[in-house]
Formats: sequence, C-alpha cells, structure tokens
Amino acid sequence: MRGVANEYPMTAEMALCLGRAAAVFFNQKGRPTRIIIGKDTRVSGLMLESAMVSGICSAGADACTAGILPTPAIAHLTASVVANAGIMISASHNPYYDNGFKIFNQDGFKLSDDQEVEIEKLILNDAPAARFKASHKIGTCCRLEQAQSDYIAFLKSTVPPEVSFTGLKIVLDCANGATYRVAPQLFHELGADVETLADAPNGTNINDACGSQHPDNLIEAVRAGQADLGLAFDGDGDRLIAVDETGSVLTGDHILAISAKVMKQKGTLKNNLVVSTVMSNMGFGAALKNMGIRHEIAQVGDRYVIQRMQDAGAVLGGEDSGHMIFADHHTTGDGILTALKLIEAVKTEHQSLSDLSRIMTVYPQILMNVDVKAKPDIEDVPEIVAAIGAVEAELGESGRVLVRYSGTQPLCRVMVEGPDEAATRRYCAQLSDIVKNSIGVGAKRNGESEKR
Repeated sequence: MRGVANEYPMTAEMALCLGRAAAVFFNQKGRPTRIIIGKDTRVSGLMLESAMVSGICSAGADACTAGILPTPAIAHLTASVVANAGIMISASHNPYYDNGFKIFNQDGFKLSDDQEVEIEKLILNDAPAARFKASHKIGTCCRLEQAQSDYIAFLKSTVPPEVSFTGLKIVLDCANGATYRVAPQLFHELGADVETLADAPNGTNINDACGSQHPDNLIEAVRAGQADLGLAFDGDGDRLIAVDETGSVLTGDHILAISAKVMKQKGTLKNNLVVSTVMSNMGFGAALKNMGIRHEIAQVGDRYVIQRMQDAGAVLGGEDSGHMIFADHHTTGDGILTALKLIEAVKTEHQSLSDLSRIMTVYPQILMNVDVKAKPDIEDVPEIVAAIGAVEAELGESGRVLVRYSGTQPLCRVMVEGPDEAATRRYCAQLSDIVKNSIGVGAKRNGESEKR
C-alpha cells in the first residue's frame, strides 16, 4: 500500500484499520500476538505509526516499535525476536509526501499475493465492534531499545573474519532516510574511513536530490576525496547503487554479476544459479553465460525474485534497481548487506571496483516514464501493441522492448535496449509518444470526450 500521506488510502484511519487487521490475521490462538513496527524519516511516519499501534492494541495484540530503521532491519528483527509479523512504514525511494506499508511474516518474508488479499478483505470489511477487545484484553506497546545494535550485530556477522575494512575510504549517501544512523556507525565500527552525505533528515528531505536515485553528489564526493568507492542507499535502505573510484555508477546488474563470480569461485553459489528480473540489461545475461552460470528471470519486484529463488533453489538474486537478495544471510533485499558483500568482493579479488565492473558490458538502455490516468492491460491497447511490434521487428536480435506499469506510481515505464545510444533513444521516444497519446494523462481514446 502506497500513496500520498494523509490522503486516502494513506490516512491515520487506514493505518489503524491495517493494524487491527494485521493483529487479527496474525493472531496466535491462546498465545500473545506481537507485531514489530519500523519507519523511515518521513514527517508522516509518526502519525501513521501512532495510529497503527492503536489498531494493533485495540485488537488485543502487542505492538513493539523499533523506531527509524531500514526495511530489512524490520524483516530481520521480526524473525530474530520471534514476533508474529513486522510492518515497515515507508514509501521507499518516493518523495517525502508519499508513504506506505510493507508487511513481513514471522519468518521475515514479504507476504504472498493471496495473503495480502486476505488482509485487504479484513480492512474493507472491518467491523469495529467485532474487532475491539474488552478492556482487560487490550494489547500493550513497547519500545525495542536494542533494535539498532541488534541489526548492526547481524550485519557484522555476515562479514568473513579475513575481510578487513581498515584503510578503506568510503563515501556513504544515506538519502536522508532510514540508514542515516546505522550505516555510518556500522562502517566506522568495521574500521573504514567514512565520509557521509545526506545524513541530516528533517522529515521532508528524504530522497531529495540524494540517495540511490540521485548519485551526482556521491560521484563528486568520491572523486574529490579520492575514495575507494561510494555507496548510495534509497530512503528505506533496501537497495544499493555503487560508485567506483573513478566516479562511474554501477547498477544492480553490475553488483549481481560481481557477486555471482565471487560466490561461484568460493563454491557458495548454490545450483550455479542467479535470478534477476525482466528489467536486467542484456549485458548481464551475456556476462553470466560467459561465466557458465545459469540464469532465471522473474517479474519485477524483489518478492517475486525471492519466490523464484526459493522455487529454483538459488541463493543469489536481485534487480537492476539495486535490490539484492543474499538468501544465505537474509530474507529480503538489504542495501547495507549488499554493500558489505560488494566490498568483500573487492577485497577477495584484490581489484578496484572499476576493474571488477568490467565483468559485463552494458547494452545501451533507455528508460522513459509516462504519466498515465489509468492502467489498462497493455495487450488491450492496439496502438501500443502495434508500436511495440514495429520496434521489435526493427531491432531483431540486437535489442529488446519492455513496456510495463510502475507498481507504486501512476506511470508507464518504457524501456528499450538497442545496438547504439542514438537508435535506442529514438525508439524509446517513439514508443513513449504512443503511450502518452493512448493512455497518458489528457489522452482521449475510443471517442471519449474531453472533460474540462
């Protein structure tokens, strides 16, 4: 669930209803039900957290607040302290005025589609009289005082003893978000020389010209400080984008390919398999093929990557956007854990990050976003289908087209990979114009009259 804070559905009333529904859904008959709540740095976080605590307690469950922590920390804490569920209040990489909810089960995994539907039914069919508990059965609220130190201890445990951070110069961009305290503390404790950017959240500057979506300041700081590498997290800390010592940006595909190589050499790449999504660059698949590593593709979304990993018996998977799953260590994408594994690769291979990044050649890829008023099935829009077919025919085997909707915003994403930058940009612009004219904001279709 995600949207503009204090507007339906991201209201305090909805947070209360969700808290109550979660308490009912995760209720353990005859035993106390405990739900952990975390949040990022958005100004609306406390409002939604307070309402959610009220909903949980009113249904007879206990709420445990962890404060400002990354999303993967909530997943870890939920499983490690034996809670029934964990809820993260965050809109990830979106602007501060948005917010959202992510739910984890008692094992630290995101819920299935079917489970989300069941909780949605509980929310929409909420009957307060039936949900409220008698006074003597109301739940309580506690604060997890050791939440940050427990998460840091977990992250440290993933670093092999032979990997030293001493002498390593790192620039961190914390996006004025959920990693602003835990990431600098962790890397300092590991012995690195750390410079930190975007670590002064004020409630409205999360992801504002900083973080994984905006690496310009990080690039400048790495070059100016002659750092070994730069690490940029998003607002809730579940994704990572890296910058090498020359200031070049490494995408999630680069990080995944580097990690796959090192894990295969160490014999820890279970079933010699990596899972990525349809958004991965064609160069990534080519790199895996050259290394003799099997490759499976999932739909966009880290939970779908995890599902495919579980089905196929993989321990490494991720998205080009920077979500990486190291299943030997965690149940979900974790930007800080990914950073640790990337540094482990640098140390293990005794190479610079720029040298490691040469493991794959990036095909020219252009992504354009189109604001849409609705999200009809792409296959039901003849103009778009015809345009896609025409571009695919011209590209042949030298490129590909992907047109899909954002799962969190009213956008249609048009992605084209091609043989060269100019042709790829031209094809992407052509398709984007068709999408805009067909289903974009202000577009008229099927004789629809313009509304003023």
